[in-house]
Amino acid sequence: MTQLNGNGLALADAYYSAYGSRARELKAEGRKVIGYLSALAPVEIMTAAGLVPLRLKGYPEEPITRADVHMETIVCPFVRNVFDAVLKGKYDFLDGMVLPHQCDSMDRTNDVWSYTLKLPYWHFLNVPHLSDGPSVEFMLSILRLFVGSLEKLTGNRVGNELIALAVKAHNENRRLMRRLYDLRKTNPPLISGEEMTKVQVGAMSLPVLESSSLIEAVIHEVVQRKPPHGNGGKRIMIVGDQVDTAAIAHTIEGAGAWLVMDDISIGAKLCRSEIDTTPDPLQGLAEHYLRHVNLPTTYVAAGKTYGENTDARFGHLKQDIHDFKVDGVVLLINKYCDPYGFEVPAIKAYIESAGASVLYLEYEYANSTLPRLETRIGAFLEMIS
Repeated sequence: MTQLNGNGLALADAYYSAYGSRARELKAEGRKVIGYLSALAPVEIMTAAGLVPLRLKGYPEEPITRADVHMETIVCPFVRNVFDAVLKGKYDFLDGMVLPHQCDSMDRTNDVWSYTLKLPYWHFLNVPHLSDGPSVEFMLSILRLFVGSLEKLTGNRVGNELIALAVKAHNENRRLMRRLYDLRKTNPPLISGEEMTKVQVGAMSLPVLESSSLIEAVIHEVVQRKPPHGNGGKRIMIVGDQVDTAAIAHTIEGAGAWLVMDDISIGAKLCRSEIDTTPDPLQGLAEHYLRHVNLPTTYVAAGKTYGENTDARFGHLKQDIHDFKVDGVVLLINKYCDPYGFEVPAIKAYIESAGASVLYLEYEYANSTLPRLETRIGAFLEMIS
């Protein structure tokens, strides 16, 4: 794996600031770039097919000016913002897109995306909401369809050997990211939440081997730091979906706290567990994306009682609160997001039972709303001090 000579944080900052720049370069070199939304897209299959998968992000620092012509304003602001970015040409190098069924905002706007953008390749991945045996079998069948569609796109066979190699590479990427998370356990953490967000975002814009090299370089750089002096700041965890702007971490840490952990879909949700090695690698992928990517849109029934099911659903948060010595949790939920919104009462009660305080914030995926959030976060920190 290539070492980046200790400049990992600077490079992550560059990839964060010019998001998609590496994918654009690879496109110019003749590679095909496929954009995707959501943590439910099986990037391993795209890697195995020799494609460059690029997770799309929005631009919350810019107002939505074009998407509202095509989508109702009650659609998830993240989905509208990303669609707006595509319409503005920020991803004009895409060869296609994959849209997994995570929620109604993605499902019900699939036709709007495909009809408006008219990209050469389009694939809707009909991910089920349950994780029982028949659902895993269904997931397996739609992954096979996905493999077949990519073989038609590339003209090359995507065999089990290639998929297994890709799974191995992405699992290594997950292991490296967990090592980086461990460096946030010190008090104060060796890497700030703002820096961590830039690494997460920069890493998700790269092919997997380059992403792993970047994370490895960041680890090499961060472990050599002297522990910063403590400021008595509270240790905060953030819970939500795609929180891909460092402005949120900047707001929390600017108020005097440390953002030490997350449960978001570009962060810990992606790297908590690895994909099992199975004779048919698609079987391991189907089980992983249905049973181990912990999103509120996938129901994992693990017990006979409400308590057993909430332990299965939120138990990892209790472990994180203990391991990272979390004082308070910010639930950052996108406006109009029903799957996450419906979970708020249960998750709030569960976290409080683990001994941490909770602040629930409705987020409009727009930096213009940050002053309001800053006021709420400041009051929350004052309350738990």
